[in-house]
Amino acid sequence: MSQPEAKAVFRLDGRSALVTGALGILGRRFCAALSQQGARVAVIDLDEDKSKEFAGELARRYGTRTIGVGCDVSSPASVVAMTARVASELGGVDVLLNNAATKGADLAAFFAPFEHYSLETWREVMAVNLEGMFLVAQAVGRHMIERGQGGSIIQTASIYGVVAPDNRIYEGSRYLDREINTPAVYAASKAAVLGLTRYLAAYWAMQHIRVNSITPGGVQSGQNDEFERRYSARVPLGRMAHADEMSGAVLYLASDASSYVTGQNLVVDGGLTAW
Repeated sequence: MSQPEAKAVFRLDGRSALVTGALGILGRRFCAALSQQGARVAVIDLDEDKSKEFAGELARRYGTRTIGVGCDVSSPASVVAMTARVASELGGVDVLLNNAATKGADLAAFFAPFEHYSLETWREVMAVNLEGMFLVAQAVGRHMIERGQGGSIIQTASIYGVVAPDNRIYEGSRYLDREINTPAVYAASKAAVLGLTRYLAAYWAMQHIRVNSITPGGVQSGQNDEFERRYSARVPLGRMAHADEMSGAVLYLASDASSYVTGQNLVVDGGLTAW
């Protein structure tokens, strides 16, 4: 078996990638990185018009085939229809980046103390962060099996699915001009992503479908200086991540560079979990 050049194994020419939560802070970077490496990309988010607009930007910038499709990942019918449409328009799905997540419609309810947390909000978040992850993985995985060419599924978890948040970080911290924390529903949903990833990696291994997760550490995205200072003090590299720093991990897991990697959680956290 001849060995390809090291740089070539990261290329995604001729492959199609489906990205949910594609209009988010990380989703946009993931779509751009996949397009830059030659993939055809399906930009999937709730708002179809905005998804199409961003897909058009990618096509103009990188010269690759892109489409934008609206989808509510918490709706089984919406997910099935979206998957069929992407497979038809892009000639199949080789890579799934299962990335959609939500804070719900009411931020005050999302950040409420655990002792007073609403079951309605809990279920609203879980419907996207976990059930949506299940529905999209199920639909795309079924497509990959029927197609018979395998594939790579990458699921976005979180550092707080691996370790508990240090609540001292949040003293005096604000985001989008409001006090913030990491609620239990977020940590529980992201921990569940890791379990689902390991399960599917073993379940679909003989179908040549690799399933891995990426766990981002804290990413700069508008937090105030106090939060950045406190968070950075907990990180060996001494700073928060830049959004673009997650893309390399995604390209590794999407490409043949990781052809013998499955069931793994790639933690990109500046060393936070090392101590």
